[in-house]
Amino acid sequence: MPRSALAAFAAAVSPPHAPAFPLSVGALRTEILSGLTVALALVPEAVAFAFVAGVHPLVGLYAAFLVGLITALIGGRPGMISGATGALAVVMVALVASHGVEYLFAAVVLMGVLQIAAGLLKLGKFIRLVPHPVMLGFVNGLAIVIGLAQLEQFRLPDGNGGHVWMTGWPLVTMLALVAATMAIIWIMPRLTRTFPAPLAGIGIVAALVIGFGIDVPRVGDLASIKGGLPAFHIPAVPFTMETLQIVLPYSVILAAIGLIESLLTLNLVGEITGKRGGASQECVAQGIANTVTGVFGGMGGCAMIGQSMINVTSGGRTRLAAIAAALFLLSFILFGSPLIEQIPLAALVGVMFMVVIGTFAWQSFRVLRKVPATDAVVIVLVTAITVATDLAMAVVAGVIVSALAYAWQNAKRIHATTTEEDGAKVYRIEGPLFFGSTDGFSELFAPETDPDRVIVDFDGSRVADQSALAAIEALAARYEAQGKVLALRHLSRDCHALLHRAGQLMIDSDDDPEYGIAVDYGVRAGALSGAH
Repeated sequence: MPRSALAAFAAAVSPPHAPAFPLSVGALRTEILSGLTVALALVPEAVAFAFVAGVHPLVGLYAAFLVGLITALIGGRPGMISGATGALAVVMVALVASHGVEYLFAAVVLMGVLQIAAGLLKLGKFIRLVPHPVMLGFVNGLAIVIGLAQLEQFRLPDGNGGHVWMTGWPLVTMLALVAATMAIIWIMPRLTRTFPAPLAGIGIVAALVIGFGIDVPRVGDLASIKGGLPAFHIPAVPFTMETLQIVLPYSVILAAIGLIESLLTLNLVGEITGKRGGASQECVAQGIANTVTGVFGGMGGCAMIGQSMINVTSGGRTRLAAIAAALFLLSFILFGSPLIEQIPLAALVGVMFMVVIGTFAWQSFRVLRKVPATDAVVIVLVTAITVATDLAMAVVAGVIVSALAYAWQNAKRIHATTTEEDGAKVYRIEGPLFFGSTDGFSELFAPETDPDRVIVDFDGSRVADQSALAAIEALAARYEAQGKVLALRHLSRDCHALLHRAGQLMIDSDDDPEYGIAVDYGVRAGALSGAH
């Protein structure tokens, strides 16, 4: 292929506004080989997640291909890999067991529509509310989940429909091949970076197993991956309110889990590649991908942190690597199943164990001793809930605990200093006035002993919410009951607007519109009495 054609192709797959992609055959080779590595690792995971969801392996493989391809083309962050995931599969299994796979396809379509709506409404930006301790817990929890998932490959069929753990020489052989794969991945970058280390590990170990006829579990032992192109298929469910009532709860949960995992993976990949933004675009891309997947017989999916880490550590930086991964996966289904099914599972387990080692935030052990106790609790809590239940619940729990801890800390900040001014007592408030600090705010004042005129100076404070408005009104009522006057001073623009909109300010026509002078505002008690 001429160099000019390679340059044009590289420019086409590079993300907009990104640094120029190195226009070299070597760089393009790295992207394509990185995609091949990801595709090889996707096969057993897609099959395993299909089993978890209770559907045919091809349903998982089609999802990995379609979701991976569409998000690679239009997703918010080049370098990310999407496909069928375990976090979604564990939710799907109940729907499949109770109503069948057609209802799953309908739920996936609705899931996609909800994700598109979230993207169009720019809800992806709320991922910035996830604090760093929650991110650390998410990374650690998913690393543990990925590692635990690989242990299933150390189990063999017992002939009665169950599985038993490997023992004796089969276990020794499996462990030796896993260790060999990990060693190759560790050594390879020290010898050359022209070839992705994970792909080298898979290739060398697979060659040893096939060449010497070593008897170990292979991809084909999980299931046959041979199939045709995914066919367009409208879910065969009645289009009634009853069907909507069945699939909507699952769709909402799937959409939430899918977006949370995708957006957290987007942030993680962004830290590695130095990219920012694209959250809303990723929501729309995930939604389109799942909507399409649902009408082509796929189980849906979202971003995959393990596969994304394989991609970026193998050198994948543009959309080309993810596109190549999806196309390689399709070629395996259509043409390469006899060869791919001979790959030993030990090689793929070794790759995933290296992903676990690279993904786990080992510095968090050191961080736990240095950060506030609340943050340390959040890290451990999110990690534990991710492993025990699911990612969405873990992240929501972590954000709630972090928010409550922040609110408690700010609630303790409110205090006041007092001065005298022309016979009036001035309370200078420090700290935010919001739902958590209203009790402390009320305790600062003594209406019974204060003079006839009292001024509350908010120069060092902010009025934040309806609870704060109610606290000010209640304070005004206390002074009014004593026959005394309460005034507010140094309101910021947002505080002034909030109090004025609530009808609590008694505003004179000659008030300074720029608030450049210390204007004292009277307070109208009872403006919010209907809300008490």
